[in-house]
Amino acid sequence: MAVTFYDLSSASGLKKLDEYLLSRSYITGYQASKDDLTVYAALPTAPSAEYVNVSRWFKHIDALLRISGVSGEGSGVTVKGSFVAEPVATPPAADTKASIFLMIDISIAAAAAEDDDDDDVDLFGEETEEEKKAAEERAAAVKASGKKKESGKSSVLLDVKPWDDETDMKKLEEAVRSVSMEGLLWGASKLVPVGYGIKKLQVMLTIVDDLVSVDTLIEEHLTVEPINEYVQSCDIVAFNKIYGRVCFVDLSKYILEKIH
Repeated sequence: MAVTFYDLSSASGLKKLDEYLLSRSYITGYQASKDDLTVYAALPTAPSAEYVNVSRWFKHIDALLRISGVSGEGSGVTVKGSFVAEPVATPPAADTKASIFLMIDISIAAAAAEDDDDDDVDLFGEETEEEKKAAEERAAAVKASGKKKESGKSSVLLDVKPWDDETDMKKLEEAVRSVSMEGLLWGASKLVPVGYGIKKLQVMLTIVDDLVSVDTLIEEHLTVEPINEYVQSCDIVAFNKIYGRVCFVDLSKYILEKIH
């Protein structure tokens, strides 16, 4: 089904085209075609940055015309009431090659009028030293961006319960904090009354997810000898993933509320 656009020299016409290109890369189909050439030719000037989608599309088609040309057939498009004197329909298949070369000539001529330096551009010549250096810098940037990202972190709130009211809670906490491993950081703590004179230790810790398992920490470190002389059991009260600085601040507020 042919697509029709109206008055592409006006703000309203450009707005309609911009909305149309919001979810599309080309006028029709999934590759540049004669339909793109038709609309491209109907625009009196390069669209302003105000029309984000049209501007993106225009620059892309302009670049294709300069480098490789456009050969897709398209589905058919018509432009009415615009800069073009008569409605522009998709040219017949026999005229495709001629239309492509015509558009390339128009595009290069327009660029030359805007910047006299374009006359010195050799699109198919050997790379200059500046171009080689720029390519090397882009390759280095891509390589740097491909580095492994830092592993995620989590904040955990543990309840550590003693055997009875005679357990030395100071030594219990010292025993708990004596556990050390890569990716584990102990945080704030407090004693919370449970009942009958018994208190439990509530302690915060931050872990690197790829390095520390909380279940392993409890089962293989906190509830085995010699720490189990003081620790009867451990429970996970809260487990929160840390997503960036904002969530970390929110979690810090949560911790302060819990402790105080």
